[in-house]
Amino acid sequence: MYVTFGTSLTVIIDEAHSSQGGETATDLKEVLGGEGLREQAQNLAAEEGREDLAELFRSMAKRGRQANLSFFAFTATPKYKTLAVFGRAGQSAHRYTMRQAIEEGFILDVLKHYTTYATYFKLLKSCADDPNVERKKAAQALARFMRLHPHNIAQKTEVMIEHFQGVTRHKIGGRAKAMVVTGSRLEAVRYKQSFDRYIRQKGYAIKSLVAFSGTVQDDQIAEVSYSEVGMNEGIAEKELPEKFATQEYQVLLVAEKYQTGFDQPLLHTMFVDKRLAGIQAVQTLTRLNRTHPLKEDSFVLDFVNAREDIREGFKVYYEGAAMGDEVDPARMYAIKGELDAYGIYLGEEVERFCSVYFKPKQRQSAMDHQAMNAALDPAVSRFTVRQMNKEEEADVWRGKVQAFLNLYGFLSQVIPYQDSDLERMYVFLRHLAAKLPRRKSGPAYQFEDEVQLEYYRLQKISEGSISLHDGEARRLDGPTEVGSGQVRSDAVPLSQLIDVVNERFGTDFNQADQLFFDQIVEAAMADAGLRQAAEVNPGDKFELVFKNLLEKLFVERMDENEEIFVRFMNDLPFQKIVTGWMASLTYQRLRSDTSEATGV
Repeated sequence: MYVTFGTSLTVIIDEAHSSQGGETATDLKEVLGGEGLREQAQNLAAEEGREDLAELFRSMAKRGRQANLSFFAFTATPKYKTLAVFGRAGQSAHRYTMRQAIEEGFILDVLKHYTTYATYFKLLKSCADDPNVERKKAAQALARFMRLHPHNIAQKTEVMIEHFQGVTRHKIGGRAKAMVVTGSRLEAVRYKQSFDRYIRQKGYAIKSLVAFSGTVQDDQIAEVSYSEVGMNEGIAEKELPEKFATQEYQVLLVAEKYQTGFDQPLLHTMFVDKRLAGIQAVQTLTRLNRTHPLKEDSFVLDFVNAREDIREGFKVYYEGAAMGDEVDPARMYAIKGELDAYGIYLGEEVERFCSVYFKPKQRQSAMDHQAMNAALDPAVSRFTVRQMNKEEEADVWRGKVQAFLNLYGFLSQVIPYQDSDLERMYVFLRHLAAKLPRRKSGPAYQFEDEVQLEYYRLQKISEGSISLHDGEARRLDGPTEVGSGQVRSDAVPLSQLIDVVNERFGTDFNQADQLFFDQIVEAAMADAGLRQAAEVNPGDKFELVFKNLLEKLFVERMDENEEIFVRFMNDLPFQKIVTGWMASLTYQRLRSDTSEATGV
């Protein structure tokens, strides 16, 4: 495609909340920028007296806004980047909000009928020895053991199918359908098997389909694997939406598929057995909001998420999303300085790589790829040595690389940077990051022979509407520097870890108030996301993250100390005092752990 100077173009983007901050979107602007972009790059190169770097300046210019391009972006769930790249400063000329669409009857309020369940269980160590295990990975393995346990799957299957049989199937003139949102592909497989078995035993006229990508290896039988087509009796992936729309099928079980963009007006009920937060919660649950002449309402049964977490996610978009604090452009230079200080790469290597990468096209040769790799390899070698000797330090540096790439990829679209060094660094690090060795995965735990389920209880804890009318909506946060993504995980005896898990999900607690609070703090400290939040946030920001988790921990323990639970939920001053005190205590302990690990 060749665009002449002066040609104006309009670009219409649907689902603009995704994939607009990467290189593909930048390449689109380069192609459509045409002669104007080439002329701009040549002028910048001439001003610098470096006509040989015209390609570098063109790479910089294509990231920003192009005078000949007008973008019209559509999305119901914009991210901070979406508003910054496509939005305009000041008051919107017009916005059509979720609230208005619901009030005018164009979509349904999917939070009007929302029921939550809690799972209580206790595990028992069944092996004779008591091996030391890595806390974080072993805790994840125990959680996976519980999610995939046949009794857990069977109990939830019964609840879901009986609700569908007794309530859902009579909706929308007897044509209503349901979706089951699972936490992993293997869980989707297990639920599909459990659904079919239970339906067959009961003789119900219900048929299910399952949707997941690729092939799933059975975790118990090495020779057995599952595919979507195989489990759906030969129905091709592209045929599935059309087949599900027929009266032959009533339930669709999904794992990371059909949670966005899926339009099926007959979808009435959603069963959620997966952690959802923020924009993902909104995009997933709004699969139910399509209208139909016979559709009066929708229903959600959630086994995992707290009502307040769902409310917070929807509240952001109910009246129209708003941007929070602007990202500080100076942070780019601070991160670059921190990256330089590690000594992983040398300035001459960056220059050598970029001199080849930005070579004029007429001078490019078949040897250029080899030359660029030769410029990257010394940095890869240094990083590999650092990873072997100081793994945590290497992970922190890798995290800073990703932070730089994220920030520059975003900011260069909204701020006209004139610093060619930043563009060089961005291109160099983007290619270097792709060559770095992967993180060490650590041990993989399977506890089928070492752990048993001692008792289990599935209990309804709330039902009714989740109101979005009261309270302030959280503003969208911009991209910031992130941590390494790794959380220090110490070794603990398996029996001790099982005790911690039982404390989080069990029902047999000491009634002493102080012990009750101590157990909540310990459970919070075991949360990987909370640990990472403590590492990269000041105390006040940490408290916001902690508050979201705390209510869930109290709800999980409401039977253990009902007096404290009722007071915490109903007495707002008491709730505020307890939240602040426990957040401070947890933050101090987590920061102390981090200091001991780093020697600071």
